[in-house]
Amino acid sequence: MPVERFAIIDSTLREGEQFSNAHFTTEQKIQIAKALDAFGVEYIELTSPVASPQSLEDLRIVAGLDLRAKILTHVRCHMDDASVAVQTGVDGIDILFGTSSYLREFSHGKSVDEIIAEARNVITFIKDHGKEVRFSSEDSFRSTEGDLLRVYKAVDAMGVNRVGVADTVGIATPRQCYALVVELRHHVSCDIEFHGHNDAGCAVANSYSILEGGATHIDTSILGIGERNGITPLGGFVARMYADDPAAIKKKYDLRMLKDLDEMVASMVNIEIPYNNFVTGKYAFHHKAGMHTKAIYINPNSYEILDPADFGLERTMNIAHRLTGHNAVGKRAEQLGLTLGMAELREITKKIKAMADSGPLSMDQLDSVLREWVVG
Repeated sequence: MPVERFAIIDSTLREGEQFSNAHFTTEQKIQIAKALDAFGVEYIELTSPVASPQSLEDLRIVAGLDLRAKILTHVRCHMDDASVAVQTGVDGIDILFGTSSYLREFSHGKSVDEIIAEARNVITFIKDHGKEVRFSSEDSFRSTEGDLLRVYKAVDAMGVNRVGVADTVGIATPRQCYALVVELRHHVSCDIEFHGHNDAGCAVANSYSILEGGATHIDTSILGIGERNGITPLGGFVARMYADDPAAIKKKYDLRMLKDLDEMVASMVNIEIPYNNFVTGKYAFHHKAGMHTKAIYINPNSYEILDPADFGLERTMNIAHRLTGHNAVGKRAEQLGLTLGMAELREITKKIKAMADSGPLSMDQLDSVLREWVVG
């Protein structure tokens, strides 16, 4: 998938603020925004300015930082919200309206015709103030497709920059995402944005599938933080795109910043980075099984689709255990300056396996066994 076909809208400062532990100070918002800009995201989305007085002030401050990334805010499709948002200095305004039967019945109670009429007033107002505008349906995948297309076609004709597809409750599958956006592409000419929640673990896959179908913008957040289980994680999405075209993604984004981004936000929201987190998890580049370590020594691509060096990281090889192999043990012996014949190497490997049946050995223990064998 050509990298020029997509842009990242990072929503750590909007969706991420809805994470249970999140309460970013003004200084932290500035720090996050500058770091995301240095990483290379194309857009940074912040909380609605009508959420609170401090949210309004923080939005104005971040919008005034003169970043390369475009600054967006996210508001209801309502003239009161839009009137405040256009005065903040943002580059664009993301508006949303619930389109599913659930939200139309239990949230705002408006018909599709009323949604379109309200959207026309707000979109015209925002465009008259020279701002980018995105109109997103909310809870898109529990909306009737006919209703969705009516709304999308109407707002596209009004001149929006993007329409948004939102898997608000994380119910969508990759196949559904692909099918919906392929159909949508027949009806609109504007860009298409995707906001995918991760309740069922499909956020990264859904983001990729919807791009394959013709979408152009993907919402992410650092570590995927957000409402409930959050949304498409920045690191996970970038890893998926890297797997397609490493050189292009390295050119587009500063991948070496991912670790700092994850650690910064994890500290701010008082969580640990998961052990199996995309790219930056403690064991993301950790190899243990003898067959794996042998192949990795010969060619890392055997068991790695991501090169840790491209992310400023290193792989680790765990060889002091009962699953180890003689190739891994032999490599360790070489590193220690020890010479072992193949027969000796096989024998010492058997000894290490037997010792490790009682529990993993430390590297110091392994090294001692190797040195004592050679000396003996």
